[in-house]
Amino acid sequence: MEFWLLSLPLDKTSVASLDKLKRTIAKTNLATCGKLSIPELKVGTLDNLLSVSDNLCQLDTLTESVIKKTCHFMGEVMEQASDKVLENGLVNGDHSGVRPSPSKAYFQALRVDLVKYVTKFQWDRAKYPTSLPLRVLADNINKQVSQVDAEFKSRASAYNSIRNSLHSLERKAEGNLHTRRLNDIVTREDLLESEYLTTLLVVVARGNYKQWDSTYESFSLFVVPRSSRMLYEDTESGVFSVILFRRAVSDFRAKAKQSKFTVREYNLEVEDKHLQEIQRLNLDKKEQYGVFVRWLKVNFKEVFVAWIHLKALRVFVESVLRYGLPVSYQAFLLQPDRKHVKKLREELSSLFMHLEPTAMCNKADASYDIPEIIQQEYFSYICFQINTNMLDTGK
Repeated sequence: MEFWLLSLPLDKTSVASLDKLKRTIAKTNLATCGKLSIPELKVGTLDNLLSVSDNLCQLDTLTESVIKKTCHFMGEVMEQASDKVLENGLVNGDHSGVRPSPSKAYFQALRVDLVKYVTKFQWDRAKYPTSLPLRVLADNINKQVSQVDAEFKSRASAYNSIRNSLHSLERKAEGNLHTRRLNDIVTREDLLESEYLTTLLVVVARGNYKQWDSTYESFSLFVVPRSSRMLYEDTESGVFSVILFRRAVSDFRAKAKQSKFTVREYNLEVEDKHLQEIQRLNLDKKEQYGVFVRWLKVNFKEVFVAWIHLKALRVFVESVLRYGLPVSYQAFLLQPDRKHVKKLREELSSLFMHLEPTAMCNKADASYDIPEIIQQEYFSYICFQINTNMLDTGK
């Protein structure tokens, strides 16, 4: 969903054009339109305004990137916990028997909240006092966003570390019998271990079972006769145990390899430690999940609120720079119909083309030449986009 935050001077021509735009919108449904209330802020000098304008442009880019990062990660983390949908209160009143994905359910509700916030925007004077200079307001937003960004990176790194370690251990329980862990196949009772005897585990292809049965005793004089027993098989291979004297292990391994039988390395104590580590990491991940998702939800909304105030700041600054003093402009919010975006742009361009000479003379458009900032389309009227499509990462 996209909004256009516009600003127009309150001269007679612009007011008449605005009235015509409203009538056109009402007839054609090109968009919905409403006023946006922005308080009068401390203007300062022209040089100060130009500097603040440049800073706000860069801060806008940073803030949007933080919103996208936190939003994307929130959707990713929540998708991996689909069995916790109801537990975490992400779905309410759904008795259809079909659960939407947790991120989709949450983002659907979040989108409603954010759209409501944008369309009913009121400047938060407690958080952003209008008595403060514009530069101080911008610095405060910058500190807030930068702090969230730094903490997000730290928390995401810690969460990913646990998740990756767990994934690495869990992957060892997958795959074929030549590579996967065997702790869920082999029990302590399957292994005979003493001062002189030991048990080896051998992977044998299903087509070679008869060959194994007829040859394994000949691999060494110290193999216990008829000690082989199948412990497990899948579609490709089987795992067999065999008992022999410890002194014969090296010879047995060499002979088995020649016959294309794989002797697996296996240590029950090591496997138990792996299992305990998986259990520990699962517990840590579960604990981190709840804390991290709550943090993401709160801080995503906080940064979004800061972003909308930042857009309002940009509208105020650009309106003074383009339309001059005393401050006399009207900000309003358009929500364009997706099917008629091009037509709406054409209508706006036609109605407010008279602003072009004034706009070009009053501002050298410095904010569009900042290195590493994506070029923004220039209009004769002031227009900033508020795009909530980043929420689509939660599908």
